[in-house]
Amino acid sequence: MKEYNFKKIDAFATKKSDGNPAGYVLLNSLNDISENEMLQIAKELKGFVNEVGYVAKVGECEFDLRYYSSEREVDFCGHATVAILYDLIKANISLANAPTLTINTNKGTLKVENRLIESDSVFIMSPKPETKDISIDVSELAGKLKIDRLKIDMNNPISVINAGLSTLIVPITDLESILSITPALNELKDYCFRLGIDIIEVFTSEVSDKTSDYRTRVFAPTFGYLEDPATGSGNSAFGYYLAINNMWPTETLTIEQNGLKDNFNVVKLQKQVDEDNIQRVCFGGGAITRIEGKYMIYK
Repeated sequence: MKEYNFKKIDAFATKKSDGNPAGYVLLNSLNDISENEMLQIAKELKGFVNEVGYVAKVGECEFDLRYYSSEREVDFCGHATVAILYDLIKANISLANAPTLTINTNKGTLKVENRLIESDSVFIMSPKPETKDISIDVSELAGKLKIDRLKIDMNNPISVINAGLSTLIVPITDLESILSITPALNELKDYCFRLGIDIIEVFTSEVSDKTSDYRTRVFAPTFGYLEDPATGSGNSAFGYYLAINNMWPTETLTIEQNGLKDNFNVVKLQKQVDEDNIQRVCFGGGAITRIEGKYMIYK
């Protein structure tokens, strides 16, 4: 039997919403667990959490991170990163006064800003964006999303941007239409694999709360579940999309996310210039620990 320290934490949760559940395994070294065991734990937790993050401290304020869904390894998982880093800072006195931390992921080394004192949140610098040219048949896309073709807003572009995950970004005309989207898991999964994308993010500028800027929903069938209720990587790709298309109206963007009109999760986005003078999107939020204990794998 092998035993690991485990937590279940909900990222981006609010008083009115449940956030996005992530599993969190704390290790002395990532070498303490095999890739098969990482996948096994994620498979066993399917339906309970969307992804599991595995983290090990490698420096005073530096951590290695890997992520798995029930289907496969995930190059970068934003909500799990928020959950894990929020908990690490809150649970460790040595990190409480550290203004920044560093994480090493499959998508590179990223900066984490500790804002627990001022806003009860952490902000993660997303990976450098990559764009991908894909020809999209709008009628086919509407069919896969189970939405009227005219509800896809052709006044704005459909784009593919990778800010951790390859994200197809689709503009929708209004809030009612975005809330009505009900795709089929396997049909959408086949569509995503055929296009070579990880997730689909739909958005509209019509919001439930007038203090918000956009409503999004994210579908992630390639990772074994239909909808991701609150995302860092998907909304970071969306942030780059907004910046490219001059659609970023304020310093800090407030994103409503999920398919519930009023009980939505909240993701914050900000811009920041990195050490190479490249504009990056940072995503932020808090988290709530729901379960803490030991996870056991029996051989």
